[in-house]
Amino acid sequence: MASPRLILWALFSLHFPVLSDGKEREEPSLERSVVRNEEGVIEVGSSLPHCVKLAAGEPLALQSGGDVVIGGLFPLHYVAPKQDQSYQSKPQLKPCRGFDHRAFRWIMTMVFAVEEINRNLSLLPGVHLGYRIMDSCDHVQTGLKALLSLVNRSTQSQTLPTCLADSPVSYFATCTCLTDKSKYPSFLRTVPSDLFQVRGLVQMVTYLGWFWVGTIGTTDDYSHYAIQEFSSQFRQQGGCLAFHLTTPKSPTAGEIQEMADRIQSSTAVVVVVFATEGQLLDLILELAQRNATGIQWVASEAWVTASLLTSPRFHSLLEGTLGFSFPGVRIPGLKEFLLNIRPSPKPGMAFVNMFWEELFRCRLEFKGNQSADANYKGAAEKPVCTGSEDVKDIDSSFTVVSQVRVSYNVYKAVYAIAHALHTLLNCDSGEHYGRCENRKTFTSRQVDGSTKQQSFSSTECTKCAEYYWSDRDQVKCVAGVEEFLSFHDIMGIILVTLTLLGVVLTTIVTAVFQRFRSTPIVKANNAEISFLLLLSLKLCFLCSLVFIGQPSVWTCRLRQALFGVSFVLCLSCLLVKTIVVLLAFHANAPGSRALKQFGLSQQRTLILCTTAPQIILCAGCLLGAPPFPFKNPNYHIVVECKEPWPPGFYLVLGYIGLLAFVCLILAFLGRKLPDTFNEAKLITFSMLIFWAVWISFIPAYVSSPGKFTVAVEVFAILASSFGLLLCIFVPKCYIILLRPQRNIKKGMTRKYLT
Repeated sequence: MASPRLILWALFSLHFPVLSDGKEREEPSLERSVVRNEEGVIEVGSSLPHCVKLAAGEPLALQSGGDVVIGGLFPLHYVAPKQDQSYQSKPQLKPCRGFDHRAFRWIMTMVFAVEEINRNLSLLPGVHLGYRIMDSCDHVQTGLKALLSLVNRSTQSQTLPTCLADSPVSYFATCTCLTDKSKYPSFLRTVPSDLFQVRGLVQMVTYLGWFWVGTIGTTDDYSHYAIQEFSSQFRQQGGCLAFHLTTPKSPTAGEIQEMADRIQSSTAVVVVVFATEGQLLDLILELAQRNATGIQWVASEAWVTASLLTSPRFHSLLEGTLGFSFPGVRIPGLKEFLLNIRPSPKPGMAFVNMFWEELFRCRLEFKGNQSADANYKGAAEKPVCTGSEDVKDIDSSFTVVSQVRVSYNVYKAVYAIAHALHTLLNCDSGEHYGRCENRKTFTSRQVDGSTKQQSFSSTECTKCAEYYWSDRDQVKCVAGVEEFLSFHDIMGIILVTLTLLGVVLTTIVTAVFQRFRSTPIVKANNAEISFLLLLSLKLCFLCSLVFIGQPSVWTCRLRQALFGVSFVLCLSCLLVKTIVVLLAFHANAPGSRALKQFGLSQQRTLILCTTAPQIILCAGCLLGAPPFPFKNPNYHIVVECKEPWPPGFYLVLGYIGLLAFVCLILAFLGRKLPDTFNEAKLITFSMLIFWAVWISFIPAYVSSPGKFTVAVEVFAILASSFGLLLCIFVPKCYIILLRPQRNIKKGMTRKYLT
């Protein structure tokens, strides 16, 4: 009994509407109706002319029967035979060469998807899917023959076969020529158009500064349209093409050598290639034999993940190749399915047997086995397969499924058709006792429409509005969740706790200094400047709170201003303290006037003069380019403060760094002065910590995503503030509270410190 067939294109070079990895030509507009009569026999009606097949024999296929049969065309081999068309006798089927393990994985992924759907009792209950998969050999004429063989078998109930093509769901057909829905209304695909790939490649090439490149393509529409679009966009960006080479379908040795000469003689070292690995193989072999190096290859998606790139013999030629690939995903259960395939003498297992002989370099002795005799010269010279071979023991691209790309597109295409059938056959209706309406009449155009509604299809995607995201199933847009460093986040709570701890410790130190302000150690360390330093440290701790919480207009404006002025005031106090220490201990003679000339009024003036530039800078930034709240969609939807003039922030940091550097140098010069009196050593330690924190901050700040950028800055503020507080004031508090015997005038000299 014949079954309705839905054809899935797997061709690189055809345009016929089937599930395909095709790089295509042109799609005929075909329409037929599929009707199940009372006896359950399929009747196919069409007004198209009848075709008569001339070639002798039937192409090999991997097949399994079903109520609805899905056809598939895949480039299982990448070298098509040369046909001898003498027109004096029937043309004979000739075997293709160059078995592609990756393409066989695509084939078995389709089988896996069909069997998975058949086990699903809710998707197509009462309907059993079948498949018939054929080899296109990555060749137009061979693929056309396979296609006609597929559709002809779907019309067995007629006296003569009819040339028909069904609804396509292409899994690798990226050609921009198929985007025009007025010409190809029934063409669907689960892969994006080359328009997006070309746009990305142009952006990448120009970003890297490559404006003088060569291009290589093939004679099919995939290459033609892609290179045409690339050339147009590349020229718009100021680029120029050094050369363009076209690889013939069956190139001669002379043509390959001429192409290699052209590449090597060109001054362009960047070559952009739109082709498949099979189409490139002869050229790559020629260049490898010449030990050609120094070529930067830019690959299209058709070969950027090909095993050709990982072959050791081509490393010196192809390593460093750049390009874009489809997102890789893991299909649950696929690897286990692939590892458990076995050869079989049953009909319809020709491709599996062929794979087995190719993988293990042996021959199967099944009765009627066609794969070895038909496709391998010298098959009789190979050892007989023992039956103990195991796919798990062989390293092959067939079993590399941790991140599948094209295989996933195949998987989605099969499921798109299954969901379309689910809708067409009213499988959700309760009228048929939980089963699909398998006697329903439908046309291929209806399967176009249902497939279009159900496909996981890249060409049907609609960009969500700003600040909206697709839901988990990627079928509708939902409002994005706004993210910011919240007071309720664990990270926010930790930072707030550290801030309050710093404020409390600073307050305690201030109280201790106020209580013992008349003691020698407080007087010796310039009490007024010490209190001002403690006040600035408290401001440094408190300014971190402005960075936490949802950004608003005022918090955005206050953030960097409070941070910049507080730290400059703190460093100005340290600078004055360091200068006082140096003047006190570097006087040439007792009674020197150097320290007297740098009295309290001069110290205040210096603090004011060093703080004023930062105040002016921050005020200028706030007046000229004030920061404002901004929703950044690059990392989810992060609400952050946008700096209209980023150099302003780096100038604020730079001025803080300048004062810190001057403090470090002066403190380092006075580090060996008597310990108790001397703050220089403590300031040196605090500045080293300060520099370590902020040097680490810059790369962490630049590389942190979203709200973590703010968290990094708050952490740097707190860490440097704690470093200053602990290094400068804790040793003094220790002497004041726990070693009061040192807090006397005589205790200020070394002999009383032991």
